Amino acid sequence: MLAVVLASMADVHRMSRIENFTCDPLVQHLLSLKEDIDQDTLTGRLKALGQRGAFSLQEELFRVTGKMLKKSNLSYITIDCDSTVATVYGNQEGAAKGYNPHKLGANSYHSQLCFCTEMKLILNSWFRTGSAYTSNGICEFMKQTLASLPRRIRRIFFRADSGYFNGELFDLLENEGHDYLVKVKLKNLNRLMLEQKWSSINEKESVCEFEYLAKDWKKSRTLRGIRILTGYKQINFFGEITIEPEYEYFCYCSNLNDKDGEALHELYKKRAESENWIEQTKNQLHASQTLTDDFSANDILWQLSVLGYNLSVTMRYEADSKIWRQEHLTFFRWFINVPGKVVKTARKVTVKMSRHYWYADQWRDFEQRLSIAC
Repeated sequence: MLAVVLASMADVHRMSRIENFTCDPLVQHLLSLKEDIDQDTLTGRLKALGQRGAFSLQEELFRVTGKMLKKSNLSYITIDCDSTVATVYGNQEGAAKGYNPHKLGANSYHSQLCFCTEMKLILNSWFRTGSAYTSNGICEFMKQTLASLPRRIRRIFFRADSGYFNGELFDLLENEGHDYLVKVKLKNLNRLMLEQKWSSINEKESVCEFEYLAKDWKKSRTLRGIRILTGYKQINFFGEITIEPEYEYFCYCSNLNDKDGEALHELYKKRAESENWIEQTKNQLHASQTLTDDFSANDILWQLSVLGYNLSVTMRYEADSKIWRQEHLTFFRWFINVPGKVVKTARKVTVKMSRHYWYADQWRDFEQRLSIAC
């Protein structure tokens, strides 16, 4: 498992390449290997762990992430929740057709995950079949996430896109005393927005709020909207030309009652950064890119890539705040993909770098800070 985590952090994916990765002398030293790990052995061990192993690994990741959160001393955190689609090619178990904006009609996995925004950590993730809807199981997912948080964290602010516009989720968060902000998703939303009474806040923006009760909701909730002037258009009505404004509409459901549509819109836009973190997990840590034909084994591989992402973030957070906000790929190029030679002495193993390496001093400084932090 550590071999998979290190390979993920070092821009290596696929079983055959991980086998070659374990031939590296530094990797063998770190993992106490006498020889490389054969890809068939690696695949067989992961499959043998099965669903029970995937659940056990998830519990262990909760423990590790909890330790990271405790060091932050936060008592109120923002949780950004989202889902992500990974297209697959082949006969992978559990892959199915579903929502796939990248390749319509192709089989995929549709994973769900949530971040602690203040630390950029992945708190929880579910590896799911491609036919799963965005918010499938969201209440159970959040119950599990909330139960895994350290006791010090008493309240959260949940933020998500329109795929999580769910009355049961709102009931859960309200009953637990948490805040939330979710973009509204309704078939008749445009008509509802046109019917509202708007209050201007400047030349281009107006806000509104209205009560709404969905069929499956236990109570009505206040929806707040904002419309933004985008331009004007000419309309020819029986030979008479008129100029009418064009608007872009946004609507949100939230229990932050002290904020109007404009404030909620600005707060919602901040969740865009979490989409960048998802892309890092998928494309820079290669989550869902190392696969077998077994669903539980693929679940474990997904979770190990998530662990690699969290370790990358935590190392930077602990050692150097200047590079904490850098992408993992930048961190990889500066501090992992280092031109050097592993040197074994009587007492320790060190990396001897080229004197021409541009980031040699930064690398040594980072290594020292990380050693102190750990």
